[in-house]
Amino acid sequence: KNLTMKSNSINLGSYLGATLTLITVLLYAINLDLMTKWWVGLVSFTFTLAFGIISINKARNNSDGFIDFKSAFTNFFVTTSVGAGISIVVSIIIFNFIDPEAASYLNEKILTITKETMERFGAPQEVISEAMVEASKKNNYSIPSQLQGYVFALAFNSLIGLIVAAIMKKTDKSQV
Repeated sequence: KNLTMKSNSINLGSYLGATLTLITVLLYAINLDLMTKWWVGLVSFTFTLAFGIISINKARNNSDGFIDFKSAFTNFFVTTSVGAGISIVVSIIIFNFIDPEAASYLNEKILTITKETMERFGAPQEVISEAMVEASKKNNYSIPSQLQGYVFALAFNSLIGLIVAAIMKKTDKSQV
């Protein structure tokens, strides 16, 4: 039973990874500027959440309609970790080996957006200048930056997973 749960989670995580990869590749092919839009992150998060919930549901259905908190969380976490991992690997390959110029372009675009946002919020020019100097030193698409992003994604998905697992757990009262 446990092996089936993990297998389902890994399969769903693979599908999530394929979905997130498809989003990345489509945005890359259609228009790189789209990758800097806030709603792209929201779409990716929505898919991640949906696949995590589907994973818990599938596991619960395979367990006669019941699932404890730990199993619910584990299913969510395995699914989202596998999906995000696949997506990060593809992103690393695209922006570090296939088209590093795209990474440079996006880093410049992110600098511009950051500066415009700070100006819109009325930040003093010296603060903006300092922030631009610091931000220009960072390559958001380098392998270490993307791996760091993956670690943050794991932490964030864990937090969301705890909440979702608490909501979706269902214990068999007759077994207590």
